[in-house]
Amino acid sequence: MKPVALITGGGRGIGLGIAQALAKDGADLAICGVRQEHEVAEALLELRQFGADVLYCRADVSDPSARAQMLDAIRARFGRLNILVNNSGVAPQVRTDILEATEESFERLIKINLQGPYFLTQTVANWLVAQKKADPSFRGCIVNISSISATVASPSRGEYCISKAGISMATQLWATRLGEFDLPVYEVRPGIIKTDMTAGVTAKYDKLIGEGLLLQSRWGLPEDVGRAVAMLARGDLAYSTGQVILVDGGQTIQRL
Repeated sequence: MKPVALITGGGRGIGLGIAQALAKDGADLAICGVRQEHEVAEALLELRQFGADVLYCRADVSDPSARAQMLDAIRARFGRLNILVNNSGVAPQVRTDILEATEESFERLIKINLQGPYFLTQTVANWLVAQKKADPSFRGCIVNISSISATVASPSRGEYCISKAGISMATQLWATRLGEFDLPVYEVRPGIIKTDMTAGVTAKYDKLIGEGLLLQSRWGLPEDVGRAVAMLARGDLAYSTGQVILVDGGQTIQRL
């Protein structure tokens, strides 16, 4: 029986790169996004061409009722869930110095980037535990996509950094709680990845990369993150729950 993976924010960018990697590995997919299905039709078609059964769920992860409806749809379609990839997230609508940033922006990012994924994980974790108790051979895992901003300070987008630092701690919390059930939880921490989210700062990072910001002198790509998640979903690091996989081209290595 093919594993089923739920990928939030899976219709574009890093999420789509993850979905492609999991589809190529033989998983069926539930793709969560906030856009209308016709707006992601091309991406869904591509995933189906890899042989995946693909369910699109239009849901805002910060909305409890939308999360519940999404999981009901996954139960109805597949009857099971093996892999949760918490990937959805937003950047501040306006980058603002933390001396001037607004509570409204902070609340928006915390709700979407941290609170929503945290409680989606809670519900999915209970479902994974129930499946494990019903069938001891059941294999499942949770992968949280954070960012190097979990540890690298950017005072022009403090709310984003704090939300990603929270995801990092959530990974450790869920790994600790689910360890007794042999359900591993991981964090994948991307660096500078070429997506629509980074399109507005392309010139800035082209210059920094050219000046030696990264050990590997290129932009990261969604498929780089996708391969890391696929490795974890396959169980290649089954005895490494709670660990952080950096996909950052060596950016965060301290150098003299």
